[in-house]
Amino acid sequence: MYKKYKLGACLPTFGSCADRFCLSGYGKGGSTMEEMLELAKKVNGLDGLELVSNWHVNDKNIRYVAKLFKDNGIEICMIVPDLWTQAKWGMGSIAAPFAKTRKQAVQEIKKSIDWAAELGCGYVDVWPGQDGYDYPFQADYQDAWKRLREAVEECAQYNKKVRVLVEYKLKEPRTHCFVSNVAKVILLLQGIKNTGCLLDVGHSLAAGENMAEAAALLADNRMLSYLHLNDNYCMWDDDLLVSSIHVVEYLELIYWLKRLKYEGWLTLDIFPYREDKVPAAQNSFEWIRFLFERIESTGMEKIENVIKSADANMVSGLVREMLGGKALK
Repeated sequence: MYKKYKLGACLPTFGSCADRFCLSGYGKGGSTMEEMLELAKKVNGLDGLELVSNWHVNDKNIRYVAKLFKDNGIEICMIVPDLWTQAKWGMGSIAAPFAKTRKQAVQEIKKSIDWAAELGCGYVDVWPGQDGYDYPFQADYQDAWKRLREAVEECAQYNKKVRVLVEYKLKEPRTHCFVSNVAKVILLLQGIKNTGCLLDVGHSLAAGENMAEAAALLADNRMLSYLHLNDNYCMWDDDLLVSSIHVVEYLELIYWLKRLKYEGWLTLDIFPYREDKVPAAQNSFEWIRFLFERIESTGMEKIENVIKSADANMVSGLVREMLGGKALK
């Protein structure tokens, strides 16, 4: 059953959801951590929330945050160091061409690791979104890759109780991110202990990948550690509601998560800009539940036999049957 998985959400899911066109946000969400937490508590099945360092947790409030979440019965499933919103990261963070900036970025990650350890959280997510380039001749690709590996390894060895995960993305905020697809994150992390990948399925879709295939590749390399769930039109990281666009691909992903025996977090990274936040999160969780139920009622062996056949007509009929229609006879 899907409830053996822990269901989480990024705390900003319940915020005002600003974008570059409406900097104040579209409303319908909380403006403080406490207000967002109150909204999150209304979502049935929610187990945990992700926090961003310095947005939500810092040295001054960490004891308060620990008590707040404990009193409300919600886990802190991830701490994310903020390596993207400040001007000092504009030319990069852990792969920046300037040693001072790289040192600051590593310190920011280690600070997040300290907070995660104190809060009983086992994961820190390194998303090097500013590490990339916008123009030809703007980056030393060899040096940048070396800096990425050195920084990740240093942070991963800092505290073995907190695992350092790396999240890849094709582009944004840079036009080209160095860690842009599943193959590159596997290459980056090979041989570095205490690391893994945070697979954001929307980033996988935007990179032109099949998200189930990405999950399988990561699992084969023992790097499938955590999932962010959302949806998009494969052109941008839209962070739409789960399974709102790619229903069939989500069915396949759920099948592979079961086949791979993944039992980690399934966390929403959605931005319901104009929608009410609680129904947006609840709808996403209901889609997860529904997809698990359809896979389980169909049966893993039956699905595997269709896959082995490599017959597109059998696949089409199977998908229709899983969605409640009639199979091909």
